[in-house]
Amino acid sequence: METLLNDRYRVIRTLGSGGFGETFLAEDTQMPSNRRCVIKQLRPIQNNPQIYKLVQERFQREAAILEDLGGTSNQIPTLYAYFQSNGQFYLVQEWIEGDTLTAKVQEQGLLSESAVREILINLLPVLEQVHNQRIVHRDIKPDNIILRHRDHKAVLIDFGAVRESMGTVVNSQGLPTSSIVIGTPGYMPSEQAAGRPVYSSDLYSLGMTAIYLLTGKQPQELETDSRTGETIWHRHALSISPTLAGVIDRAIAYHPRDRFATAREMLDALQFGPVAPTVPYNQPPVAPTVPYNQPPAVNAQPPATLQNTVAVSPGSSSQPTHQNTGNKSGQKGILLGFLIAGGLIGSSIVIGFALNKSNQPIADTPSSTELSTNSNDKNVPPSVSSQQPVDTPVAQQTTPPVREPVDTPVVQQTTPPVQQQPSSTQQQITRPSPEEAVEGYYQTINNGEYQDAWNLLSPSYQNNQRLHPKGYLSYIDWWGGQVENVDVEQVSLIENNSETATVNAQLRYLLKNGKQSSSSVRFFLLWDEGNNKWVITGAK
Repeated sequence: METLLNDRYRVIRTLGSGGFGETFLAEDTQMPSNRRCVIKQLRPIQNNPQIYKLVQERFQREAAILEDLGGTSNQIPTLYAYFQSNGQFYLVQEWIEGDTLTAKVQEQGLLSESAVREILINLLPVLEQVHNQRIVHRDIKPDNIILRHRDHKAVLIDFGAVRESMGTVVNSQGLPTSSIVIGTPGYMPSEQAAGRPVYSSDLYSLGMTAIYLLTGKQPQELETDSRTGETIWHRHALSISPTLAGVIDRAIAYHPRDRFATAREMLDALQFGPVAPTVPYNQPPVAPTVPYNQPPAVNAQPPATLQNTVAVSPGSSSQPTHQNTGNKSGQKGILLGFLIAGGLIGSSIVIGFALNKSNQPIADTPSSTELSTNSNDKNVPPSVSSQQPVDTPVAQQTTPPVREPVDTPVVQQTTPPVQQQPSSTQQQITRPSPEEAVEGYYQTINNGEYQDAWNLLSPSYQNNQRLHPKGYLSYIDWWGGQVENVDVEQVSLIENNSETATVNAQLRYLLKNGKQSSSSVRFFLLWDEGNNKWVITGAK
């Protein structure tokens, strides 16, 4: 006897399966056309009444969001229904007839630059709509983008929020939280792997997807710059235009502050392009690619600055007046004589005044210095606005995280001792030693804070297929499932500089089966300036 899901949906075949459940192609027997649909079966990772109720609430909330998203764009599948059965949750969505980008590359080979550009231009407005509703997709990759047969448009599928609801647990404070990280290793950036996705995390994933389409290389097959964390991919796509390469480079920047701030900004850079192709995202023609660096209030300053800078010139070069009185050279000579005489008399008066009141300069000097200091501390923008060379750094101060290197020189020109000292002091206080970083890593594991420990690994190390074939799930299986405790018996520093370090550690593992094991491990670390921490880039 044929079984129907929810007494309505007849399963045709299984489309896929994973840790959260299965996906089926089915037909709706209660529709005259037997409309085909996709059914996603989701199951919670913990099975107890308290957790189930929390999962149920989150599932319903996320399903409502999916319904809204499907109504805003025809490039997001429509949600037809959702239901619960036997402790499991089901989503019924529109069936998109087409090929995933993965299938496209496997069947036809690498995509052309124009085809990739068209896909990006097609998808970025969709992402803009999603982000405008304060939603981050969190799992953009070639498998989750379908080129629809009927109109060749790119359709974005499989939003991660609903799957995350299946990982709901209760923390030590009794509050609901998620125990899983949504995303695919290699396609998600470091902040998303740490459980803190931002809108530009989706742009990073889209950039890595574009690289796959152009090179055929999965992220794990690409090298990573050990110093900056950036992905090295240009050598695999030598014929790509500098404009597209520059847009992708900015999208996949390691730090979110260096990426495009919005999907619209990336779309503008892609469509209108920069004037200088070698530095595409640093030299926009009108500044569409960096709107957050050029707010209206600052844009209004350059005209005033130019007027202040040349204010002396019109007064000293009133040539039309002199040309109209060209025969009055005698008067000019008399005027010059009066000016010289007046200057001599004035200077003699000033010198006499200074000699008679020799104590006053001592009082005047602190007073003027104090005024200068106060003006520097409280009114930096007005004082800088009258200096044209410093005007640009002031504009960049509107987004400090983006322009930290430029921000410091602006302050140093006025009060260098005040700014330099706290900066160095802060580094001394907050920067741990490499040995402390290794000890802290294992302490985090012993505390059961596996997601935080995972975040202490560099993206390239997280994507190591030999160690983590299933990404974070492999990591959890080992540290959470097999290891009871790790004792760090000895740590020694082998090599260290401002950016990298090498550390040897003697470790003793206590496994959950009662066995013990000792090993000596050499760690390679990289200083992550943006997150102010050491990350482990390798071990042997």
